Amino acid sequence: MRFYLAPLEGITTYVYRRALHRFFGPMDKYFIPFIVPHVKRSFNTREKNDLSPEHNEGMYAVPQILTCDGEDFVRTADAMAQMGYREINLNLGCPSKTVTSKGRGAGFLARPDELDQFLEYIFRHTDPSVRISVKTRTGTVSHEEFPRLLEIYNRYPLEELIVHPRVMQAFYKGSPDWDVFETAMEDSRNPVCYNGDIRTVGDWSRLTARFPAVDRVMMGRGVIADPFLTERLRGRLPGRAEETGGTEGTGRAEETGGAGRSLSREELDRLRAFHCQLVDDYSREMQEDNNVLFKMKEIWSYMAVLFPGGEKWMKKLRKCKRLSEYEICVEQLWEGAARG
Repeated sequence: MRFYLAPLEGITTYVYRRALHRFFGPMDKYFIPFIVPHVKRSFNTREKNDLSPEHNEGMYAVPQILTCDGEDFVRTADAMAQMGYREINLNLGCPSKTVTSKGRGAGFLARPDELDQFLEYIFRHTDPSVRISVKTRTGTVSHEEFPRLLEIYNRYPLEELIVHPRVMQAFYKGSPDWDVFETAMEDSRNPVCYNGDIRTVGDWSRLTARFPAVDRVMMGRGVIADPFLTERLRGRLPGRAEETGGTEGTGRAEETGGAGRSLSREELDRLRAFHCQLVDDYSREMQEDNNVLFKMKEIWSYMAVLFPGGEKWMKKLRKCKRLSEYEICVEQLWEGAARG
């Protein structure tokens, strides 16, 4: 089974990927959050840091491009190829209005004829040594759009088709539609990867019971909430309480009630070392303490589900105005978790 880290804008940066790989890896692929091509300049500093081979050493990293312009894709893909990348992902799944209003991401799915022309162009002009994969939603307003989209995808030799079985307008609400995913499994001529709401061993068991042929899965919020998740799915660690995952929502602590079971001493030590690495690396990169504080609060809004009473603790954490206050608050969490 292959496990991939999904690209989450602002979270799965190179700092996060590198720390996750060190303490919980390896995953089979680490997808770099989308990069929007720019006509008048090359990659900015943030993008260069995220793409730097040095920052992705030891990982199979896959950059993702967000565009609906074929020339922009090819130009950006060529620049990535020069950096050594041999697989590039096309984002057709982002449901954000700031993205879809420009016809990008999942918004591109509303224009299937143009999408077909776009794919024909990039497969004809991109360096043939570069493999192209696609991450897609199953429509914009209805799953009935998906057969037409799949017909288009089947015309091209995709490295793989990563399917998130929600429509654009659903955003991340409700549950993924496994009936439409079954269509992808049955009718796709390209390898299919599942993406969507795998947060617990129970979620995984239900997916693989229905789709035993699934041999790859992309996980984002589930891994952010529980960095041990891949190890749990591989049977190396016991599963956790099913109530912390489910098949709906975002998996954040405030939405799951913060339910959790006590971590083992080994898990707690590893998670603490992971946390320290993140704080140290973000501090070096961002310099401003407030930026580091914001970043760590965002990560904890997912990860607090690992601790009993996580929701109550998050309310306290949100009140921290300085990094020094944050460090005291987190130290109290570690001490409480160590006492069990």
